[in-house]
Formats: sequence, structure tokens, C-alpha cells
Amino acid sequence: MSYLKARELLRLAILATRRQGISLLEISEEFGCVHRTAQRMTDALEEVFPAVMHTEDHERHSRWTLPSRSVAPLLSPSADELASLSAGIANLERADMVAEAANLRLLERKVRALIPHQANVRLAVDEEALLEALGYAARPGPRPAANFDVDLAISQALKGPFLLRIVYRRRDEDGPSERIVAPHGLLLGVRRYLVARDMAKTGTGLRHYRVEEIYEAEVLEQSFELDPNFNIGTHAERGFGSYENATEHGEVIWKFRADAAPHARRYMFHPTQTSEDMEDGSLVVKFRASGHIEMCWHLYAWGDAIEVLAPQALIDLVQHHRRDDFKVLP
Repeated sequence: MSYLKARELLRLAILATRRQGISLLEISEEFGCVHRTAQRMTDALEEVFPAVMHTEDHERHSRWTLPSRSVAPLLSPSADELASLSAGIANLERADMVAEAANLRLLERKVRALIPHQANVRLAVDEEALLEALGYAARPGPRPAANFDVDLAISQALKGPFLLRIVYRRRDEDGPSERIVAPHGLLLGVRRYLVARDMAKTGTGLRHYRVEEIYEAEVLEQSFELDPNFNIGTHAERGFGSYENATEHGEVIWKFRADAAPHARRYMFHPTQTSEDMEDGSLVVKFRASGHIEMCWHLYAWGDAIEVLAPQALIDLVQHHRRDDFKVLP
């Protein structure tokens, strides 16, 4: 048996350990093969793993099920998989998703505890080399400092969902004040915003709370009904970055100079964007979003290689800040 076929057979064995097992149709879809090939794969599965059970479901479709204990000794993770797990934990920590990082780290410890000692020693050497290579890939740059207790409380409240008591300070306030909010989601970006409903202000819709301005957070025992029309992905598209302002939301039009157009084509500025190549070689990009200040931060990096055509409020913000001495584009 070739190495590739052995890997496919092991993959099939893992799929067969599911409670409902696996059918010929599911094998064909999973491996991209024809019905006859799927049959040959189940023949090989029964030959290599005598504990395979062949049954029929309520629709009289054949299914193959394998007890997990039969395949468990063959499932030691690879060095690549362990390195990816460690990298995933590091990325969650950099994103200040501390609760998720802690859960994944606990899973990592459980996985490592199940690896036989001799295999663990060998894997550690390979994993160290891979992590060293991965160490060359990082996301530099400033980010707000994280508050572990606040981040953990937000994570727990979102999973409930439970009401959250926060001590929060708005930009226009001298000091923080207490609020009870119903959290609906979290926007990640240059700044992080908790999307939540203020329980003391009925009929005002969802608000955005800068996470770094939340000084305390406590998960309450009281649950609540999520807004059935709310979707964090759709909501995030209303902003250019992590900030969203309904009064600013509208069409945005940028024009990139001909020499900057090839570079701009490699960018996805917003999920709703459309692009049009002009006869002079320039590029016009249109999208609908809000967050003019975050747009300004990005536009400044393009110097005079970009021109804002709409909206007028954004034109007014950037018109005196376009530079012609930037030697590189973002």
C-alpha cells in the first residue's frame, strides 16, 4: 500500500469513528471519488480494521462504523499539527481573546498528555524547529493593552448569553460610570468594540463600547433574548474598521493614481467594494461603510496617490493632509 493510500485509509477510519459512521455517498463526497472507488475503500477498511461494523440506516443505506479504541493508537499528532496548535494559541492571545486561548491551551495539554513518551520526545524536536520557523511570522504594531478579567467576563457573557455589568467611560465623560448591557458581539480591529444593548435605554438599539475603556466587567446570572435580526458579520460590514456610526454610513469613493493602481488592486478595502479601471490607468473603488476617522488613518498612508471623491465629509477631513513625499505605499 502506498503512503498516500495509507493516509487516506487512516482518514477514512477516523471518519468511521463518528457515532453515525460513514456511507458510500459520504465517502465519495469527502474524497472526491466515484462510487466504485468508495466501495474499494470500505473493503480495505474492513480488511485492516476487523472491528468495523457494517449496518444499514433507516433509509437502507449501508454505513460503516469503527469503535474509536481501534484507531486511537494510530492517532498521535504530527509535529506540524502541534506547531499549528501552538501558533493558534499565540494568535488568540495577540487578539486578546484570552478565554479562547486558555481553552485551546488546556486542549493542547490534554493532547500532549495522550502522546506516548518516546513519540513525544521525537515530536518535540521537530516541533521546535517548526515553531522557530513560524517565529519569523508575526503581526507587529501597536494595540490596546488587554485587561484579562474584563476580556474573560465579556467572553463568558457572550456565550450565555448573560447580562454584563460594566464600569465604562465615554470619551466625553470625566470618569467611568456603571451600566448593565446585553452583549451581542465583539468587533476586532485597531480598537475592539463590544456591541451591546444598554438595558437602561430602551428603544435605542445596539451601542458600541470600546473595550479598553471598560474598567470592570461582571457576568450577571440573568440571561436575555438576542436580537433575532442581528448578525455580527453583517454588522461588521457597516464599518470600514471596527468602528460603526449610523450617521456616517453611506457611499465612499476613492480614486487611486495610475502608478498606485496596480498596488491598490491587491487590496480588499471593504467586503462591499466594487472596482473600476479608468482609461487613464487610475482605479476607482466604491463601497458603503462608516468610520471616517479610521478611513483617514488608512488614507494618510497613501499620501497623494489617492483622492477621495465622496463623501464630502471625508473629503474635508483629508484635503489638507495628503503628502507627496512618501517613498512607499502601504
